[in-house]
Amino acid sequence: MAITCFLPCRKGSERVPKKNIRPIAGYQYGLLEIKLNQLLSSRRIDHIILSTNDPDVIAYARSVDSPRLEIRTRADELASSSTSTDQLIEYAGTQVEEGDLLWTHVTSPFLTARHYDDMIETYLAKREEGYDSLMSVNELRGFLWNDTGPINYDRNVEKWPRTQTLEPLYEINSAVFLAPLEVYRTRNDRIGAEPYKYVLDKIQGFDIDWEDDFLMAEAMLAAGVGKTGVET
Repeated sequence: MAITCFLPCRKGSERVPKKNIRPIAGYQYGLLEIKLNQLLSSRRIDHIILSTNDPDVIAYARSVDSPRLEIRTRADELASSSTSTDQLIEYAGTQVEEGDLLWTHVTSPFLTARHYDDMIETYLAKREEGYDSLMSVNELRGFLWNDTGPINYDRNVEKWPRTQTLEPLYEINSAVFLAPLEVYRTRNDRIGAEPYKYVLDKIQGFDIDWEDDFLMAEAMLAAGVGKTGVET
């Protein structure tokens, strides 16, 4: 089955203005340039759908010479700050005829082609074991509380256990969601009932959501922390 990548890039980012294509650490076309380099260097991604309503994103993408990259203009009503993720998931499910859909974002700049290929290979192997999808996560092993107290340890047993002995929790970092198209069509979701949790390290799983994140990523890129290139 073909692996199709769905890459949403709407205009009008509010928390980080023009974050998709804003210059960063020597990359003139910013996070989009980094991400397309990574995706086009993957051996396992067959087709890339760049879904956008941003003329600047479209202009840059048209300069990228690859038959694997397809630009699809998304209607503004499906690319606004009020568009829900559920609405976008429903839309993504209509963009592919068959196969498996890999959903990713430009805001995960520290993944490489090798990481994408390994996630795809892991996904295919885990499908044989009964998992129906894959999502990337960060593993949390810290002292985590909610309003009523700790949620991953019991202070009646041990007030300050060693962090390495704590039961891990998992934070979805939105770097990758990978599922068969039927999951989108039958569950209206980008993960199935039994998703495999693919753990990324702190750098690989770094997600740019706020201006501070952008500035930290820029500093890390400039310092050469976390290769973003085309290594396979």
